[in-house]
Amino acid sequence: MPGAESRSPLSHFFLKGRGMSIPRFVLLVLLSCVSPLPLTAFAASPNVLVILTDDQGFGDFSLHGNPHLSTPHIDRLGRQSVRFDRFFVNTFCAPTRAALLTGRYPLRGGVFGVTHNKEVLRSDEVTLAEVLRDSGYRTACIGKWHNGEQFPFTPPGQGFDEFFGFHNGHINNYFDTELLRGSKPEATRGFISDVLTDEAIRFVQDNRERPFFCWLSYNAPHTPSQAPDRSFDKFKAKGFDDTTSAFYGMCENLDDNVGRLLAKLDDWQLAENTIVVFLTDNGGTGGVKHFNAGMRGGKTSLHEGGSRVPCFIRWPKQLREPRVVEQIAAHIDVMPTVLDLCGVAPPKGVKFDGVSFRTLLEGQGSGWPERTLFTHNPINETNRYPAAVRTQRWRLVREIKGPMGGSRAKGNDDSATAWQLYDMAADPAEERDVAKKHLDVVAKMSRDYEAWFDDVSSPGVKRLPVPVGHAEENPVELHAPQAYFDGSLKFFGGPGFAHDWLENWADAKSRVWFEIEVAQPGDYEIALRYACPRSDAGSRIRVSIGDATAEATVAEAEAPVIPLPHRTSDKDRYYVNRRWGVLPVGTLSLPSGSAKLMIDITKQPGTQAMELKGVVLKRR
Repeated sequence: MPGAESRSPLSHFFLKGRGMSIPRFVLLVLLSCVSPLPLTAFAASPNVLVILTDDQGFGDFSLHGNPHLSTPHIDRLGRQSVRFDRFFVNTFCAPTRAALLTGRYPLRGGVFGVTHNKEVLRSDEVTLAEVLRDSGYRTACIGKWHNGEQFPFTPPGQGFDEFFGFHNGHINNYFDTELLRGSKPEATRGFISDVLTDEAIRFVQDNRERPFFCWLSYNAPHTPSQAPDRSFDKFKAKGFDDTTSAFYGMCENLDDNVGRLLAKLDDWQLAENTIVVFLTDNGGTGGVKHFNAGMRGGKTSLHEGGSRVPCFIRWPKQLREPRVVEQIAAHIDVMPTVLDLCGVAPPKGVKFDGVSFRTLLEGQGSGWPERTLFTHNPINETNRYPAAVRTQRWRLVREIKGPMGGSRAKGNDDSATAWQLYDMAADPAEERDVAKKHLDVVAKMSRDYEAWFDDVSSPGVKRLPVPVGHAEENPVELHAPQAYFDGSLKFFGGPGFAHDWLENWADAKSRVWFEIEVAQPGDYEIALRYACPRSDAGSRIRVSIGDATAEATVAEAEAPVIPLPHRTSDKDRYYVNRRWGVLPVGTLSLPSGSAKLMIDITKQPGTQAMELKGVVLKRR
């Protein structure tokens, strides 16, 4: 939306074309008739606040019967809202976020994982932020993003005017951590959920005279297990282990923060015309063994507990009667519904997979059609399974067995189980597989799934190249989990989640490379973030991009571990911070377009060449 200071062609005529002297009040009257609509003209447009928590399951709220924790503020929001009792998302975080932002199944946008650039939402997908921004909303993404680590895949490239948070699937330190404002690092003080809430309050306060869209994406209660003392000690005193105490402590801290933010909406008289959407991104984790609302499975599972989450929608101005909706709905419905409620036209040329459930919100669901919802649990670019299909009555499940609910299973569809079928009306805990009793239902639902998968994966499922050379992010870092490699190399943490690095570069035949897309030609300074003990120093490293090459000798860089406030050590291997060394390599002249950045060793005197954290490119 043009700002209030923008001038129409006719206002330009009055001011400059004739050089006429007009009394100021007359000029203001004239301009009010011919200028673009001022900000106050949008006062009737509802604000939109989406609150998304990470790894918090349906059962992790006292509203849903959890006897171990208290979430009074979120409970109150739920009771004031239209609550969906059967609302579904993906079983992992990044695909859910892509679907919420686009109204489309994540595979359409290229999202099929949580790391290795499999989590990137293609920039040609039209996001909710882009549509609302172009309709006059001020937009902000605060907190976890997890749909791309480099511009234009980051929030500033996907429709958000403001960004304060982090790009990856998790962050290692929840206290006094470093976040990004736009693309620049900024130190913070305090516990991260408190910090993010403070930023959301600041954004709302600064934009309360105009319509705003605030995407507040908390990273809690996702691991690492870190929580404020008061929250953690409360659950330790109840006899819970460290992991559960930190998890439940983060849940209650989140509740305090949600209450704090909603209170500001009341104080500033914004609550009446603000659409608040509260939901979580996948099934539960740290609390499911203690209470899971009677469901089977948690995060990564294709069973109900892996993808059924809370969804509360409050808009007092229009949705005056709180209610519970029994009809199934999903993440793909959020964007079309929000646009419908805001009176904003859907983007031209975009085919939503979701539908607006406004009629359900308004209590007119008697004629709501039967729906079929689909879940694909990504393993790699080729797997069709694990998978699930959900109708109002049935859940059809096909699993591939492996660690973490199949998320780390081998990429081989031949190992998939037979289809399982559960009658969710009669057996909500999924204790009785009735597939053999209802072969016709299995046949139809599995055919529907195969046709759906062929459709949503038709654009092609593949890792995208890493973009470099954009002015909006210069320098840009390529992170080790985005790399390809061979030989003896492996990830320190195992699967190569965010913040991991490559180690065991034990022979000169091992190579590392990145697929990149150079936006602007020019000279680029190349540096490596790395570690190397004194005993291994002296290897000769070569970086090449096409015909351009540069070499450097690997110097000593101890890269000490930075202590973190973990409450438990069982997952420390995934959450380690180090003070990495920087090795300048040289300057390469690069043309625009696709390229391969290759790193190899020409001489290796020690046991390994280095541990590699990332590559930094700066356009001169």
